[in-house]
Amino acid sequence: MKLLIEIGVEELPAIPFLKELPNIKTKWGKILEEYNLKTKFEFFYTPRRLVFFHNEFLSKQPNSIIQNIGAPKNVAQKDGVWAKAALSFANKCGISENELKFKEINAKEVLYYEEEKIGKNSKEILGEMINKFLSSLNFGKSMRWGNGEFEFIRPVTSIICMLGDENVAMSVFGIQSEKAFFPHKAYGYDKIKFNSIDEYFNKISQNGIILKEEDRKNKILSEFRNLEQKHDIKIQIDNELLSEVVAITEYPTALLGKFENEFLDVPSEVIITSMKVNQRYFPVFKDGKLLNGFIVVSNAISDDYSLIIKGNEKVLRARLSDAMFFWQSDLKTKFDSKMLENVVYMKELGSIEQKEKSEAKLAQILANLYKDELSKFNISNINELLERSIMLSKTDLVSLMVGEFSELQGIMGGYYAKNAGEHELVCTAIKEQYLPTGENSELPSNLFSALVSLSCKLDTLMALFSINKIPTGNKDPYALRRAANGVLRIILNEKLSFDINAILKEISPNYAKFDINTLIDFIFDRMITMYDANTSIIKACINSGQRDIKKLDNAIKALDEISKDESFKDKFDTFKRLANIIKNEQIVEVDTNLFELDAEKNLHSEFKKINTNEQDYKKYLNSLFDLKNHIDDFFDNVMINVENQSIKSNRIAIIGQIYKAFLRVADIKEISF
Repeated sequence: MKLLIEIGVEELPAIPFLKELPNIKTKWGKILEEYNLKTKFEFFYTPRRLVFFHNEFLSKQPNSIIQNIGAPKNVAQKDGVWAKAALSFANKCGISENELKFKEINAKEVLYYEEEKIGKNSKEILGEMINKFLSSLNFGKSMRWGNGEFEFIRPVTSIICMLGDENVAMSVFGIQSEKAFFPHKAYGYDKIKFNSIDEYFNKISQNGIILKEEDRKNKILSEFRNLEQKHDIKIQIDNELLSEVVAITEYPTALLGKFENEFLDVPSEVIITSMKVNQRYFPVFKDGKLLNGFIVVSNAISDDYSLIIKGNEKVLRARLSDAMFFWQSDLKTKFDSKMLENVVYMKELGSIEQKEKSEAKLAQILANLYKDELSKFNISNINELLERSIMLSKTDLVSLMVGEFSELQGIMGGYYAKNAGEHELVCTAIKEQYLPTGENSELPSNLFSALVSLSCKLDTLMALFSINKIPTGNKDPYALRRAANGVLRIILNEKLSFDINAILKEISPNYAKFDINTLIDFIFDRMITMYDANTSIIKACINSGQRDIKKLDNAIKALDEISKDESFKDKFDTFKRLANIIKNEQIVEVDTNLFELDAEKNLHSEFKKINTNEQDYKKYLNSLFDLKNHIDDFFDNVMINVENQSIKSNRIAIIGQIYKAFLRVADIKEISF
């Protein structure tokens, strides 16, 4: 038996809907499980409807057996007389004392009563299920309508619930179910009636609605390709924007519009941002350069789209006129950090200019640390340029353009710095100071920019931790997790030796006192999420005590690669045994004069052949793992817990030195499979 559910709504806002979209199928699936009606289904959506379709659905819940388990026999019955616990159990199960019985469960006799629960007809409970499902959805803010008693992301306008070809009577938000749906607005505002589920799917496609989001997406992409071939252009496809457009259209049509060439004098990032953020347009390129064109995906259905194109051109023209004004006005304003003197960063931390000064101090420490690497730029005043970059880095925050488009902070600063005649390195560093902005974001293009970005992020982390603005749970209002991720990604991308413990302690006098280890642990928590590896391996490497980020990265990659070898598990078991034996023992220096057995001598001799200063971690770990047979021989033939304390300590020391050698890379005790 087929089941069709359609919840008709007013136009759904794309962004909050798309955030909840990954949970919708899961939540409906949980409702089905809860009501013992789990069956396969498809989910479709448009901006005006949520649709579930089950090709095969149960007409009623299957009967089920309910097992009631009560008190143990020694509690339920005293000297053959039913105790209070037994009488309460009988009352709960709705049975008489004569029906009370015991059953052995887990080797213990307990009160037991089994009853059959008769399943309900599906049409009796579908209304309850749908209401429960809708109340489980979380879109952030909701709307109230009617007399304020109804609340959902948008007002519900219609309900369809058909089991087979029968309308299942129910009420959702005061709306009664019926065999009718709203067509595309181009086809009118009256509901379209139908008699069967098959007819629903036929009529909905005949009335301007592409129900499957994948079909809408493919239609858009196909039309993009046609426009590209016809006009010899390249459309820049932003997948997030594409998802939004799919979510706000029922019958999408891609159209090419144009704007005046004069607006191309404005930086391309401004034009693209204005298109995407304000209008959901796709920018157009030719030969790698932005063209004075755009793609709008219309939800209208028309024989003549010229008026729609002109309307969108008019709207964009107004937006770009504003952008042109902001751009020209900002260029006339002196680009100077003193503009930030009175702009508050945070009450406890002072102005943004003070933050820049704090970043500049940090940058000088980093510049001295990496002076050899910076010398490759062959610029005598590189430290001065570094400070200049930072002291100008936030100046664009007071510009008209960034006031309108906050997404462009840094990017606009790079343009304004160039207009002011600043050094090319300074301009690029200002532009790239916030990179990386996300997991797959670009990184600063050179070490100079990387140090500016590092200074910004490290200062933010140090300053906010020093005033106890530490993220808790899912809350991270100051994006400190992103800052920590950025620090790690920059260090690894630039292949910098970065002892996080030493560096944070060196810069700490510039901040209010706090426990540096709290921040180090916070950064390492982000490191754990960076690798597609066994989490215990990452933690084991961190627990080695190594605090150089680059060396930690090398250790994690080497140990993870070795762990994927088929023979690793066998080797690992030997070393895990070794680590567990010396876990709480005091390890002394090995005294060869105390050797009594060949197994002791052989293991110690083989270990001494290993270069414990080997920088290639994979080679180093393999040389340690090659000791497996000698360690096994030691365990088989050497008794550690002997009465002679000196010999016992010496035997612990033999395997203890191997554990310590492994600890250079990872604490093997922490690894689990």
